[in-house]
Amino acid sequence: MSPVPSVGRSPAACRRFSRLALAVAVALTAGTAAAQQAYTDDVPPPQDAPYAGTVGLHVDASDTLQGIFRVHETIPVKAGALTLLYPQWIPGDHSPTGPIAMLAGLKLMANGKPLAWKRDKYNVYAFHLDVPAGVSTLDAEFQYMSGRTDNEGFEITDRMMDMEWSKVALYPAGYFSRGITFAPSVTLPHGWQLGTALEMASQSGDTTTFKPVTLNNLVDSPIYAGQYFKRVDLTPAGDAPVHLDIVADDPKYLEMTPEQLTAHRALATQATKLFGSHHYDHYDFLFSLSDQLAGNGTEHHQSSENGLGADYFTAWGDSAPGRDLLAHEYTHSWNGKFRRPADLWTPNFNVPMGDSLLWVYEGQTEYWGFVLTARAGMWTPQQFRDALAMTAANYERNREGFQWRTLEDTTNDATAARRSSLPYRSWQMSEDYYSGGQMMWLEVDGKLRALTHGKRSLDDFARAFFGVENGSYVTKTYTFDDVVAALDGVAKYDWAGFLHAHVDTVNPPLQDGLAATGWKLVYTDKESEYEKQYNSRPASSRHIYNFAWSIGLTMNDKGEVNDVRWDGPAFKAGVSTGAALVAVNGQTYSTDVLKDAIAAAKNSKAPIQLLLKYQGGFRTVPVDYHEGLKYPHLVRVDGTPDYLSEIIAPRK
Repeated sequence: MSPVPSVGRSPAACRRFSRLALAVAVALTAGTAAAQQAYTDDVPPPQDAPYAGTVGLHVDASDTLQGIFRVHETIPVKAGALTLLYPQWIPGDHSPTGPIAMLAGLKLMANGKPLAWKRDKYNVYAFHLDVPAGVSTLDAEFQYMSGRTDNEGFEITDRMMDMEWSKVALYPAGYFSRGITFAPSVTLPHGWQLGTALEMASQSGDTTTFKPVTLNNLVDSPIYAGQYFKRVDLTPAGDAPVHLDIVADDPKYLEMTPEQLTAHRALATQATKLFGSHHYDHYDFLFSLSDQLAGNGTEHHQSSENGLGADYFTAWGDSAPGRDLLAHEYTHSWNGKFRRPADLWTPNFNVPMGDSLLWVYEGQTEYWGFVLTARAGMWTPQQFRDALAMTAANYERNREGFQWRTLEDTTNDATAARRSSLPYRSWQMSEDYYSGGQMMWLEVDGKLRALTHGKRSLDDFARAFFGVENGSYVTKTYTFDDVVAALDGVAKYDWAGFLHAHVDTVNPPLQDGLAATGWKLVYTDKESEYEKQYNSRPASSRHIYNFAWSIGLTMNDKGEVNDVRWDGPAFKAGVSTGAALVAVNGQTYSTDVLKDAIAAAKNSKAPIQLLLKYQGGFRTVPVDYHEGLKYPHLVRVDGTPDYLSEIIAPRK
């Protein structure tokens, strides 16, 4: 607000006006402060102090028919105001997505009598109540309603379940999660077996009681359970045990060949050789092989949630895409759980997280996920290169959004978009810190090797940065400057400038990693075998038919367009996401018909005619494209060191 001029007023009038203006300003400021205060929740801030007593938590997870988890808690309390929280910021989700809407039937009791509760006015994850005098224990009951449709995703089926404790627990506000102790137990359907990082205390019928743990360790230790269960040991006796806990839709899907077992054991071996340490007493890959249970990939410190198609083992020859999931989540035990960006560490699960360094947390993990999958022999070198070629092609021809966004800005996507579908992903972009970060770390690896004449590499960074304090699982945070210092410890260079140029500027040079490792990206009119599997395997649940690098479209198996490359040929012709492709050049649409039309247009000046159905109407769109089919591949650059092959060679 500009000051009001005092022309024509006496000095006294001016002084009175100034006092009046000051009073108004003070009133407005006070009003603003009051308004700001009014929008503040009434949740006590967390303090680093132990919570008195142990919270008992029992979950009845036996309802496979209706998918209802029934929860009972006994919470030590003292008289006075109490706030209970439902976890909102879940580690690994990178966003405030705790499913509070699925909590129902909340009842609070003390000495057999109901207590009234009231949800916070501005914080839907907080429940306030007054504990009467003479009450030392609060009983809480509620139900967690798991998803019951394909769109929601199933967390429990008639054969298996994935239970995350963050979804079935309330905890007292005002404390760090590490200061609250829980005694958890679970009742499973009759005959089911389970896998978890939790330690068992006792077993009675179908109920398993676990040893008491802090809340942060409880939330970090989900359960996979099922009718058809198998535990496979992946490490030799005497090492910190690593288990593969498999639940499957049918017993036949549990069977592994000797070669498959060798490869999965090699994954544990190669990871510990890379980092030179472990930060767990034992580690459990919780692994669902199902066409019903929701596919999952979530990291934890001493376990991970992993879900792929039922035929992961039985159709091994056709299932290379997705095999990097286990390596990715395992890497997180070091990168993300033990070492964690400082702004991602929070005192409890209702304090907002910061995601600014996810290009390290997820980007380098994505890099090691690919590399360790190859080193373990779960991918052949050719499958690794073909997977990397598809990633690289996205950053050459399908990420126009970098014209207006930086890689670091995409770290906000998990919170902003909540991992929902986007109409123009190539322009909006979505969590590109994963694969964009992977491409950057590939260049870092190549540069470290070049600077040291092949003597040092990103392996040395991983061991020095993530492999410290062997055996400790106390979180050790890091900052941007810590990353720079660790890289400098491997080879001196302007790493701060390098990283800023890749993560803080538009149009980052994410293609340079290929040249730095002795390879380049080319396109041919033939799909790699890996891409064929990626696009069309029924068990993959992808059904993505990828013409992004040619005409500029990707579609599902129904011919529905799920992305149009920004400013690509189809986009310029007016094709919209959400449209369904009905016919191509007058022929009923199929992927083969579209392929034939794109190939034929290379030797024709006529546009490709697409008949689209959208919003109840039909229209024909002419696409002026004549460069033929394009599929990405990697080829060697003659006369350069082949660092890429060295990167994926197994460590002896």
